[in-house]
Amino acid sequence: MLYLVSALLTALICGPLYGGHLVYRDAVAVPQFSLSAAAFGVDGSAPRAVPQDAVLGLASRIVDGGWLVALLTTAAVFGAGVGFGRLARRLVPQAGAAGAVAAAAVGIWNPFVAERLLQGHWSLLIGYATLGPIVLAVLDLGDRRSWRPAVLLVGLFAAAGFTPTGSILALTIAGVTAIAARPGLRASLACGVGWVVTASPWLVAAAVSDASQSSSGASAFTLRAEPGLGPLGTAAGLGGIWNADAVPASRTTWWAVVATVVFLAVIVAGSVRLFASAEPTRSGERTRSRDPVLVLAVLALVVVVLVTAFATGPGVAVMDALLAHVPGAGLLRDSQKYLALAVPFASLAVAAAVGALRRWVPGGFAAAAIGLLMLAPLPDLAWGVGGQIRSVTIPTDYTQVADVIGDGGGGSVALWPTATVRSLSWTGGPSLSPLPRMIDAPVVVDGTLVVDGESLDAPSGRTADIVAVLDEGGDPTRLARLGVGWVVSEEADPPALLAAGADEVVTGDHLRLFHISGAEPAPSPSAAAWAAAIFALALWFVALAAGALACVRRSRAA
Repeated sequence: MLYLVSALLTALICGPLYGGHLVYRDAVAVPQFSLSAAAFGVDGSAPRAVPQDAVLGLASRIVDGGWLVALLTTAAVFGAGVGFGRLARRLVPQAGAAGAVAAAAVGIWNPFVAERLLQGHWSLLIGYATLGPIVLAVLDLGDRRSWRPAVLLVGLFAAAGFTPTGSILALTIAGVTAIAARPGLRASLACGVGWVVTASPWLVAAAVSDASQSSSGASAFTLRAEPGLGPLGTAAGLGGIWNADAVPASRTTWWAVVATVVFLAVIVAGSVRLFASAEPTRSGERTRSRDPVLVLAVLALVVVVLVTAFATGPGVAVMDALLAHVPGAGLLRDSQKYLALAVPFASLAVAAAVGALRRWVPGGFAAAAIGLLMLAPLPDLAWGVGGQIRSVTIPTDYTQVADVIGDGGGGSVALWPTATVRSLSWTGGPSLSPLPRMIDAPVVVDGTLVVDGESLDAPSGRTADIVAVLDEGGDPTRLARLGVGWVVSEEADPPALLAAGADEVVTGDHLRLFHISGAEPAPSPSAAAWAAAIFALALWFVALAAGALACVRRSRAA
């Protein structure tokens, strides 16, 4: 029943993803992802999608990239339901199968999932989906004298490490659970080394990156309070993504208060049931089986409080200080995404509420009642969050331009307009350009984010110089000296000097491609950087495969 309900809810959300390519905000799927230096994180830019882009680049040689992204998103949503359901079955056994199903429902159907889908953060949901299984693996590591839980845990670290943020989420939940599981020093050290191995692709990319450290911008990425709830109520309800446009319509009105009150009422009732049912031992202490529930409850509380605190004036000042002085602190700037760490306890509390309700009604009715209370307040998560998340058809211009450019012939590719976010006629919403993920040549991307009129993460060095030249008319001679051999104008009039002085080699309905002769060779990564990146990616694949094998063997043994 757990798998069936998780599959049904997942299909209800992810159905529109199939049949084309997802191009919506940060989510960009293309037929075949490039294997450029940017995909491996060694082009000098910030490693935001490492090893994600390299893995997609390799896998899309076998399976169309649109199907890959759709399948991975579906697997993440389904895996979240099954993972949190199995966690509830382990730690709240008195709730039975009905409790596990309700836990799966809250793991899949919540504002966090809806908002991250709307922002295009489908790959973050892969890390989110590993949280429940990671708790179980750490608990097994403390209970058994076997190598399999450790190998499985490292494999889960690899899956979560599809993105840097997922890797941090995985390490945090494992470390907190280890407080209760007490797996021992040797096992903890081994798993710690395993985490470093699985994080090595983005750690290597961060080491070779020359992207400037952001010194501000915390205020633009703080939790956004929902109507009538304030920051604390919004965080407790698992909502509040910084981008007000990436929010389900039902969370923008007074209905958000109703939804959050219902959600928190179930959580509180379940929490009371969870801790009231812990029986004292002869020594007067709580049973050890309650320890994982307790540490997950503390984690959820701490995360909610911290995310709320970072939305205050002093919290913003602290975050800006971290961004200015602590390398890698940019991973913390969008603090709301760490509310994922509150979901494991929320799923347990929901399961416990079902267990309490089973005292008066049959388990199936209890699960249905609690499940309805979880699903009904967020009706527009269904069918791609109200139809906003859906596949589209990428115009043939894009494939034509990518084929003509090839590997660039030594020159970089610049995009016009230079703005990071596009409003293209064929996407049905804001998005990044698909071109950087389709072209094997190095692509110069501005990277500036405009949030509420504030420009953040402005480029520096050569990238800033290229953007300035384009903004000043796109003089081909100056661009050639900067190593730009191609400029693609995307649904916009090209810069005047570029159009007058460069050769237009492709003229399509959506794209115009200009070639600049005599361009200087574009900067390229060193052989050492390439070797380190490839070696780190190989280690990541080995860890993922080993974890998958351990999972298969455990399933057969069970």
